[in-house]
Amino acid sequence: MSTESIFNVSKEPLTQEFEEIFREHSVLVYRTAYSITGSPQDAEDVLQSVFLWLLRRGIPAGFNSNPKGYLYRATVNASLNIRKSRKRELLNNSADRPGPYVVFGASSSTADMEDRLVDAISQLNPRAVEMLVLRYEHNYSDAEIGKMLGTSRGVVAVTLYRARARLEKLLRASSGDKP
Repeated sequence: MSTESIFNVSKEPLTQEFEEIFREHSVLVYRTAYSITGSPQDAEDVLQSVFLWLLRRGIPAGFNSNPKGYLYRATVNASLNIRKSRKRELLNNSADRPGPYVVFGASSSTADMEDRLVDAISQLNPRAVEMLVLRYEHNYSDAEIGKMLGTSRGVVAVTLYRARARLEKLLRASSGDKP
């Protein structure tokens, strides 16, 4: 995936700085978006919208001090917005159409569990989602997450603990089990 293929909407050549930012952080943005949305198409949409926003508005002040944290937060917010809009679409569409998150090749119980997990994650607050994805999708330590998000390791540990407990409760509720 190249910046030319994604950002050919602009007639001006891309700056060297923007190209470097894209090359360095596009995988993080895509993986984060995919882990939240559960859809490769939605992850690509998020990737494009995050970098297109950055291209159109320019690099904001303070961006260079923590570009990974800035892009990560923008990605989580954009991904959660897509999840919420997809949920509204599902509620508004007829019941005979399949949902947008079909996992091909997986058993129906696996696909159902993945869909329930993505739905439960979208019900958490964005800060908790950021930390969960950094920890379990990108394998960062609590200290690394704290540094990236500008908080302490202790806050990260407590937030992760509470987020896992909330996820477990949401997953039990969605499966019909008693808490």
